Amino acid sequence: MSAERTCLISGTGGYLGGRLEIAMRERGWRVRALTRNPRTGSASVHFQLGEDVAAEALAGANGLVHCAYDFTQLKWPDIRRINVLGTEKLFEAARRAGVGKLIYISTISAYEGCRSLYGKAKLEAEAVAARFNAAVIRPGLIWGEEPGAMYGRLVKQVGHSSILLLCGGGLQVQYLVHERDLAECIGRICEGKMSPGAPITVANEQPWAFRQILEEIARGKGKRIRFLPVPWRLVWAGLKTAETCGVRLGFRSDSLVSLMYQNPKPSFEEQRRAGVVCRSWKPGKEFNHG
Repeated sequence: MSAERTCLISGTGGYLGGRLEIAMRERGWRVRALTRNPRTGSASVHFQLGEDVAAEALAGANGLVHCAYDFTQLKWPDIRRINVLGTEKLFEAARRAGVGKLIYISTISAYEGCRSLYGKAKLEAEAVAARFNAAVIRPGLIWGEEPGAMYGRLVKQVGHSSILLLCGGGLQVQYLVHERDLAECIGRICEGKMSPGAPITVANEQPWAFRQILEEIARGKGKRIRFLPVPWRLVWAGLKTAETCGVRLGFRSDSLVSLMYQNPKPSFEEQRRAGVVCRSWKPGKEFNHG
């Protein structure tokens, strides 16, 4: 593959965007990060999700992977204006700039009937992406040897506490995907080696109960943990009250809604059709973190 190929990636300041930037460089791509804080002397482009995007800033790129999402917004009008309409502005600029492959990173939490605002925003943005013929990827819970995002917070939580609050018995089903397998899928799409025709769920198909995940992380750390069952709506009310008062905690009330109302039957048909293989979750070196 020519080293002249350039991939635009939004959200490189986040866990997934940052890991994807590394993976795409390893595949021989030049990466132009779309970020709020461009690095001096780099090819990074200033980008603020929700604001207008100049097509000239995207010119010359072969692909665009849109990972950015603004989690700081709490009200639906603001969430939609920044994350949904912001996606539309970015893809419109990419189309004017002649960018070839467009990829939108959604979530396994986006499905018809989802209750979380995060899932609803992602689902609506998926419809926007479809208008621009962008490939839509719905990753499961992302894990890796240097954990971040939600999985990283779980590792730290287990590492710092022996008693963990557990909502709904911890029976909520999760599907996990290694960061490298997700990056491989994205890379193949950018390189024209696969073209999913519908949103593609990318994750290993083995389901894990939320409680099982915490127990396995604890086992790997050589820890014994106990669970304190709590009504999830009570926890949600506490989180929501804190957010209303301007207190930002490590876990959002909407994330709890997303956890409690996961997609009951995610489809892996598109993943199988595309020949995407995701390794089984095997926690290991990440237990040395957090």
